[in-house]
Amino acid sequence: MRQKFDCSLIPDTPDLRFERALWESGIACLAGIDEAGRGAWAGPVAAAAVILPSDLTLPDRLAGVRDSKEMTPAEREEWAEPIQREALAWGVAFASHIEIDELGILPATRLAVARALACLPISPQHLLVDYLELADIPIPQTALIKGDARSLSIAAASVLAKTARDAWMVEQDRLFPGYGFHRHKGYGTAFHQAALDRLGPCSIHRRSFAPLRVWDDV
Repeated sequence: MRQKFDCSLIPDTPDLRFERALWESGIACLAGIDEAGRGAWAGPVAAAAVILPSDLTLPDRLAGVRDSKEMTPAEREEWAEPIQREALAWGVAFASHIEIDELGILPATRLAVARALACLPISPQHLLVDYLELADIPIPQTALIKGDARSLSIAAASVLAKTARDAWMVEQDRLFPGYGFHRHKGYGTAFHQAALDRLGPCSIHRRSFAPLRVWDDV
């Protein structure tokens, strides 16, 4: 029987306790992994990989970084550049809405993660992942429940994945006006549903997702 997660394990802000344990075990290079956009109705899923230096003062310099869902858009934008500056390496990559429809959202998310790791100029020895199994990636890994709230490396990855995907969706708003992509970034809001009812889906909608299947035969 699966145990309920103890929320008292979540620190006030993400820290380096998991990273520190791995550094002290001799693993010098580890990457935090997170994704953005799995639940959206349109656009790609994004993944980021962030390798932070083994510097225990980092939480002070990245004090505003936390689970990107708990940050405002302005806060995410503000902290994306310091994350990139402090990191030894970082990479962001996407899997498209077409790949999501063809493969399914979880395999497409894993594909985006593999691409983000391939962007890194150095290879991590271990991955800290926000509770996602990456069986096809031959790197030792630790999957953490609520990892983006507990590990600074994962939180940093969540910010980079989210800001990159949001920027992509804002660009799509110019190409597909009327859907409000700049507002909801492709997620299933009432405004988005009303736009779908009025306009039907556009070419970046995920037709395999339940709210879009009604148009399959149109």
